[in-house]
Amino acid sequence: MGRVSSPLSPAGFSALLTSEGLTLLEELRDHDPAQELALATKLRREHPAELVSAALAQARLRQRAVAKFGAEDAARMFFTPNGVEQATRTSVAAYRAGAFEELGVRSVADLCCGIGGDAIALARAGIRVLAVDRDPLTCEVARANAEALGLAGLIEVREADVTEVDTAAYDAVFVDPARRGGRGRIFDPEAYSPPLSWAVSAALEAPRAALKIAPGIPHEAIPAEADAEWISDGGDVKEAVLWFGTAPGRMRATLLPGPRALVGRGLPDPEVRSVGRYLYEPDGAVIRAHLVAEVAEEVGGGLVDETIAYVTSDELHATPYATAYEITDQLPFNVKKLKALLREREVGVLTVKKRGSAVEPEELRRKAMPKPFGRRAVTVFLTRVAGAPTMLVGAPVG
Repeated sequence: MGRVSSPLSPAGFSALLTSEGLTLLEELRDHDPAQELALATKLRREHPAELVSAALAQARLRQRAVAKFGAEDAARMFFTPNGVEQATRTSVAAYRAGAFEELGVRSVADLCCGIGGDAIALARAGIRVLAVDRDPLTCEVARANAEALGLAGLIEVREADVTEVDTAAYDAVFVDPARRGGRGRIFDPEAYSPPLSWAVSAALEAPRAALKIAPGIPHEAIPAEADAEWISDGGDVKEAVLWFGTAPGRMRATLLPGPRALVGRGLPDPEVRSVGRYLYEPDGAVIRAHLVAEVAEEVGGGLVDETIAYVTSDELHATPYATAYEITDQLPFNVKKLKALLREREVGVLTVKKRGSAVEPEELRRKAMPKPFGRRAVTVFLTRVAGAPTMLVGAPVG
């Protein structure tokens, strides 16, 4: 039992691209990471130790990458640890490439290209790409990915400082600044690499542009010239994008798969009302885009609290932009009362969601239902109603 740990070195990566390295990677496609020490010992009898370490590390990265790139592409591509972590998932990259294509873009300067996830999607849409990154190994990986997927004819990989690249010959610019440092995520847009201000300047000089940013960016940091889009995939918020050369001042939430797009109409904040029969939980992209009012209007509802993004209504309305729950009980926050209700209802599966509460869902689940009381499933919302800590009990509709 155990795992072989090895950082990806330029020499190790070059060895992976040899016929021996590619054959070894194919043999490791379905390997069990828990058995790596024994497997490494066996393989080192037949192959150089550095190659074995690099291949095992790459095989692990390929397995991690399946969630973002799919099994078929992940098995052919090459990765770095940071590349797997920071790359755009295929569904989002393909959606964005399609958006560029609809805008008539035929060539893109992809600045801060990383391992090439977005460049691949753009090339598959028939768009010619200049992929730029300043890290030599990352460029080698991006170049290898273009080759492995048969896209080298459309993707030129260049090792350079993106701030020094002339993009005038391209229809559009795409910038994905590094938002992680030695201490983890970077929340200040001016601490991105390159800074957001530089990326905006580069975008304004191009006919079309898209800047990938963290979804938590403060709205006041969004330039007036930008068309701001928040994207979720399968209900999980993945990123925000500032588009230039499209619709300045627009705010929208895009939900994948679909895509489905909710566009802001500048509505005032919804009124607060008493909890009705149904509770609507807006998609995270809708919340980030500050479009809860649009959802409330769509379902004929109001807010349970002026500071909480839960919408309530007496009527059920189908909407792709929020999940509807039928509420059966409204209780002041009290663990004993909740436990008694769960026992009475014979609940065996408890889902806890929270918004506006300091209580940790797992802690409440452990205290309120130490063991299953039956087979029924319910959802408990820890929130505030008219300022008071409240528990709303219900179940998803449909």
